[in-house]
Amino acid sequence: MSEENTAPRRVKFYGVHDMAAGFHMPRLAEIVERFDSKDVPTSTEDILELHNVQQYLEHGLLPIAYNDEERNKAKNQIPQMRSTIARFFSAVNNTNFASVVVGIGLEYHADFLDLLGRNKAFARSDAKTVLPVLATAGIGLGKLLTSKRLVEAYDAEMRKEILESPRNAEHLVRKYLQADVREEIHLPRSLTSVDARKLLQRYVDSTDVNSNYLGLIATAKENTRAGINAKLKLRAKRRNDEMTAKFFRENKGLRTGCEMSISETQDEPVVFEMDDSEGLVSRYTFSRQWLENTSDNPSILNNFQHLFEFVNHQVLLTLPAYPANLGVMERIMGTTGKTEYKIGAAFQSIDVRTLLQTRLYLHFLESKDIDLEQIISWFFGEYLVEEFGAPNFSFMPSAKVTSYLQKARHLFIEMESIANQFDLFVQDGELDRDLLTMGSELVRYKELPSLLDGKYLYPSDGDEITGILHLLFSDQSPLNYINENLNADNVARLLVENRVKYSDFEDHQRPRVDFLIKQGILEDTGMEVQLMNMEQFLILKALFDTQAASYYHLSGAGRSEADAMVAKGWATRSSSLLTNAEAMYFNYFLNEVEFGNGPKLRNKYLHGSQSNADGEDAHFHTYIIALRLSVALVIKINDDFCLSARESHPESNA
Repeated sequence: MSEENTAPRRVKFYGVHDMAAGFHMPRLAEIVERFDSKDVPTSTEDILELHNVQQYLEHGLLPIAYNDEERNKAKNQIPQMRSTIARFFSAVNNTNFASVVVGIGLEYHADFLDLLGRNKAFARSDAKTVLPVLATAGIGLGKLLTSKRLVEAYDAEMRKEILESPRNAEHLVRKYLQADVREEIHLPRSLTSVDARKLLQRYVDSTDVNSNYLGLIATAKENTRAGINAKLKLRAKRRNDEMTAKFFRENKGLRTGCEMSISETQDEPVVFEMDDSEGLVSRYTFSRQWLENTSDNPSILNNFQHLFEFVNHQVLLTLPAYPANLGVMERIMGTTGKTEYKIGAAFQSIDVRTLLQTRLYLHFLESKDIDLEQIISWFFGEYLVEEFGAPNFSFMPSAKVTSYLQKARHLFIEMESIANQFDLFVQDGELDRDLLTMGSELVRYKELPSLLDGKYLYPSDGDEITGILHLLFSDQSPLNYINENLNADNVARLLVENRVKYSDFEDHQRPRVDFLIKQGILEDTGMEVQLMNMEQFLILKALFDTQAASYYHLSGAGRSEADAMVAKGWATRSSSLLTNAEAMYFNYFLNEVEFGNGPKLRNKYLHGSQSNADGEDAHFHTYIIALRLSVALVIKINDDFCLSARESHPESNA
């Protein structure tokens, strides 16, 4: 057996919450107990390991078996360890640099560069010595760029290294475009925006381009410092489209899709089935009798809400890309941009379904000589006046005989108009048409107000509520799997569908169960562990699933639980027409306020920059999207008026 295989696993500090901390405790205790400031380690790896041990001590992470005296003794060694490490790296210079680097493991590369920088070793060593030695030791350019002090010390040399290969453009993408990069990327000051653009252009045109990074460039916002302009974005988009088309020509995929139809004989309003015989195809069949019997104006809008399920029971849109709907592989695979709207299979499925439903219903209504835009006009011009005493709203339908290009443009304008009308109405308690004509800026969907105070409940950023939501609902919760007979997608479902005793949980799971019991989420009855409070549970589930709960759709008991969550610091309340997630959904489709990878339909159509290459079919598709967004906005405005009216006259709901 080789020495490498018999050598003990060295201590590495990955963070306070890292699960590997317990694994390192035996060796950590050994190093702490034998440390002697008068007989210090001489190898670089030993010093780097001591640095990691020091970090454990600084964060109070020590063996459980230590008593108070042993803990204090260990912590008292921190200053001496720090001094030992500093003396070692302060002695590094041109003459001994090569010998110092020998034998450093990959896990210590970042620590090594950090300590060299802290102790000014780069100031004592020139680039001609340092950079080749680091390259020979396997410390690549990507790791070097995480060291701010190294990049500053060797500015010109690092610029030359970056420009040497088109592949190095990926470091620019990681710095400026990619989200969730673990280590910050530092670029030399001498690297200009012209350098960056030329390097990115070479990368886009190269044979070694990564399609994930190509997509980030294509959907990025223009960034002068990063060298990203409209021409580069278009260049990247065309290359990405070319690579995608080639991939699907050469690879067979799984057949997926969604089918819609209207049945002449079906009694149920809707029947759903999933056909997995040749892939995954979802089929929805709607009853013609139902559609014909619900052809009055209010019922047509209700069909979007209930039959097509544009919203859930709290009238929160089902359309957005909620993080809870992302699969495990969707969360960890791929490369996410800093300004990317993260979508997955669930979002795409709902997107296709609701577009087809809107299209199907539009054609059905047209066959009955019913204009969907006229119904939206009725909602604002008549319904709001008759039901809520809210006059002066207006929505102008598109002309019947006009192109879908013109219909789409017109609908985007009218959608912005009704958003602005509602904004003014909430602010002033009435709608002054003259004030509306004074002009308005781009609609800020996140800032559209509500008629109700504290309409939505949001989870706070606190560790407690974050931990609770993760443990209860995440498919990565450590409580989901007990054994082959007791397991589920999440622990909430596990407890609801099974009688689970406290003793059923493994020893390593029980501290987390204890945490949930202590927080009043679960209770141990002695016979089983169960949810403590169903109203509380439903709110928590909404906070996880849709990132918000609608306060005024809660029961009295539910509101009391929501108030308690706010008092504990688990949640906050704020008021707006749309939830944050719903507003992000609108922004994704319509503009560049938040995201760079959306279709930006409002901007394209109102600025006249849409392409005619795909003909009228492309404009019809956009028109259907605009109709869906308009109907969704109508549903949210109606809900706001209904809730406000109900809260103003609570006695009528008794």
